[in-house]
Amino acid sequence: MPPAGQTAAPAQSPPAPQLQIESPQIESQPPQSPLGADGSLAAKEDRYQSPPPPQKTDVPRVAILLPLSGPHSEIGQALLNAAQLALFHFADKRFELLLQDTRGTSAGAADAAALAIGDGAALILGPLLASSAEAITSATRAAGVTVIAFSNDRRVVGNGVFTVGFLPGEQVDRVVRYAYRRGLRNFALLAPDDDYGSAVAEALNQTATQLSAAVTRREFYDPLSEDLAPVVRSLADYDTRRQNLLGERKALAARNDEVARAALRRLENLQTLGDVSFDALLIAEGGKRLQAIAALLPHFDIDPKKTRILGTGQWDVHGIGREPALLDAWFAAPPPARRAEFITQYQQIYGKVPPRIATLAYDATAIAAVFARGDGKFDLSEILSPQGFTGRDGLFRFLGEGITQRGLSVHQVKRTRNRVIDPAPSGFGPQTN
Repeated sequence: MPPAGQTAAPAQSPPAPQLQIESPQIESQPPQSPLGADGSLAAKEDRYQSPPPPQKTDVPRVAILLPLSGPHSEIGQALLNAAQLALFHFADKRFELLLQDTRGTSAGAADAAALAIGDGAALILGPLLASSAEAITSATRAAGVTVIAFSNDRRVVGNGVFTVGFLPGEQVDRVVRYAYRRGLRNFALLAPDDDYGSAVAEALNQTATQLSAAVTRREFYDPLSEDLAPVVRSLADYDTRRQNLLGERKALAARNDEVARAALRRLENLQTLGDVSFDALLIAEGGKRLQAIAALLPHFDIDPKKTRILGTGQWDVHGIGREPALLDAWFAAPPPARRAEFITQYQQIYGKVPPRIATLAYDATAIAAVFARGDGKFDLSEILSPQGFTGRDGLFRFLGEGITQRGLSVHQVKRTRNRVIDPAPSGFGPQTN
């Protein structure tokens, strides 16, 4: 199989058909939420926390473990909404989805998994957090229950535990390889000093080594820091380059001839002298912190017109082009078309825009519902289909080690709507060991 974090090239021959999990148009009433008006499970605790044992052993039962209370309850509710939408589109009357609240904690996840296993779940979807996924693995493996988690941490997978989450290493590999094909050879990294930043750094180093490219600068910062200016200043080697400029101005002024005066005039509008050591900068950040970092780049004389800015899937949101320094930057993410359809349907039913990861719950639930139409069992050979699936985030497949490989496209940041500049593959190549 392809190395972890590496995007497979399209197959040379016509790709084999994927399981299509595209949704039809909504023509009837939308699904009703099992939660109370206050978003809690209390009103229906007996039904959803401790469902009765199945009366028919041939009814497929799938559990979904979500943080429906606690600090992550809002995103848990959105994932539940997306799962219900998939049920509305794909499940038949024989399919049961057992809802369990993890409370957003490891202990809560362990309790939820124990209930799901005891209630006869043949498959568990979720949980969301890596710590929660780690907390349930010993029980699910002992019971022989397959798990499809929503985490983006590859350390939780293996031995019957899969993740459908967006892995940063795969995104890094895709955009760096594209940048290399476009002639960029020297890369720098700016990343938080945490697990996510470490995963991005490892992927960048691995891909650069495979390409014989160079990683000339790495800077990490405290993910809780509110002042990012020092780390951007260090990344730019600003003080050294500034002193180079001041020294050159002083030397030219001392000469006091026409050639020197002309040279001084050319230096008047410069902040520094000399270029940075990289022609591409990968920023492993998103949201407001990305905007703050981007605004500091020209301030410390990293010119986005000379240095290509690269990003990860955290950039896959509307509006990042409002920061001028990010215009024309590149990042890798799933192709947007099918997700746009999902967003429209979600808004029609729930009246709000779903969070970016809501498609994970939709696709995982759709797969479970489609497979359950057979004998109600979830065979690993089906989940590990080498042709993969076509879901709301495009083409993807599960690999034997438990991670998800995706067909990613490369996007360019624009002021109003990001543009696909390198399409996703239409199929996967063969898996190799």
